[in-house]
Amino acid sequence: MKLKKFYICLFIISLAGLLVVQYQYLRIGLNLAKFQFSEKLKLVETDIKKGLESENQLSFLIAKGITKDEYFKLSPDSVQDASRHFLNDYVGSQLSAHNIKTEYSYRLLEADSTEHLHSPNYFEKEEAVIKYPIELKGYLPGNLGRPLILELQFQDLNTYFLSQINGLIIPSLFFLAGIILVVIWVFRRFYMQTNVITITNDFINNLTHELKTPVFSIGVATKILEKDLNERQAPMVEIIRQQGERLNRHIDQVLELASLESQKKLVQLQEIDLRPFLEEWCRNFEKMALLEQFDFKFELKPGEFRINANTPHLENAILNLLDNARKYSEDPKIRLKAYSEGRKLVIEVCDNGPGIPASEKSLIFKKYYRIPSGNLHRVKGHGLGLSYVKEIVKRHKGKIEIESSPGQGTTMVIKLPLKNGR
Repeated sequence: MKLKKFYICLFIISLAGLLVVQYQYLRIGLNLAKFQFSEKLKLVETDIKKGLESENQLSFLIAKGITKDEYFKLSPDSVQDASRHFLNDYVGSQLSAHNIKTEYSYRLLEADSTEHLHSPNYFEKEEAVIKYPIELKGYLPGNLGRPLILELQFQDLNTYFLSQINGLIIPSLFFLAGIILVVIWVFRRFYMQTNVITITNDFINNLTHELKTPVFSIGVATKILEKDLNERQAPMVEIIRQQGERLNRHIDQVLELASLESQKKLVQLQEIDLRPFLEEWCRNFEKMALLEQFDFKFELKPGEFRINANTPHLENAILNLLDNARKYSEDPKIRLKAYSEGRKLVIEVCDNGPGIPASEKSLIFKKYYRIPSGNLHRVKGHGLGLSYVKEIVKRHKGKIEIESSPGQGTTMVIKLPLKNGR
């Protein structure tokens, strides 16, 4: 639950941070767009001043319109209207020439705000208008006899600025939405898988606990039968007893692994010298080798093997490796070697089995995984042993490695931290 909350918090913080970064980039983009707009307007101002500074057809028409001179055989209002439209076209052409494509209007007025002309699409709402005054020089103010200002007006420039940085905004929003969707999908899959694993583990735990009762009953019945057996019955009862004990060990292993994986059980470690324990476990396995007539030898280098360990769990892990070496070899030749290497205790278990392909090395420690062998399953099992071994070694702050290749046997190497560092 804590890990779940941690991941959710990390996702929210990361998403918030990404949004803040994107917002800052957006602000920078808007400021850059505003700066570019101002620079373009300066060029527009220069060109408009230059175009209206001297007498030409446009400036002459505007001058007659604002002075209401009856030079043309038209009414003064008609001359003003024509001036208004020609000036509007001129301003529009100058803005387009500098790649400013947004709605605009203008007013031609004096310094005291006396208006002479305004554009056909004049903006009525003054509060929503941004104004850029251009003080005209030369012919027009000279003809009027007073200073003259051409006031350019723009409305809703934020929309225009945003349109200028669409290349930043749209891809950013698209990729951000993609990241959010993918992360949400991953979280959903993760928690769905977690629920399936939890349900599966609960089912396995309940099933194995239910199996405990009949296994115990079989064990009790076997002990009763052993009291009065003839030579013909004894081997069969012995087989029943062995298989019952084997089934009981499998059940215990499933329960042990489930409790370790669910963090319900802590492995209590204490400082010990592992050497005498390791020697005892090897001696016991050596007796089995003599009974089953296979080759087993072990070598423990001199000195203490002082580590933090849980001996029952570590015994199960090492015996599991030895038992695998026995089961997976046709004519078993097994070697165990233990020695200190720097700050590590190294325990090697070597066999002369069929070996493990490189593609399978990273998979054999997974729960329930077994190396494919077609339809032939000479060695029975559930793929739990090595998963248990890896979990135990991990709880001892160590690691397990595999040295193997097909046809060359396998060496399982456990490395555990030494207390004395020698």
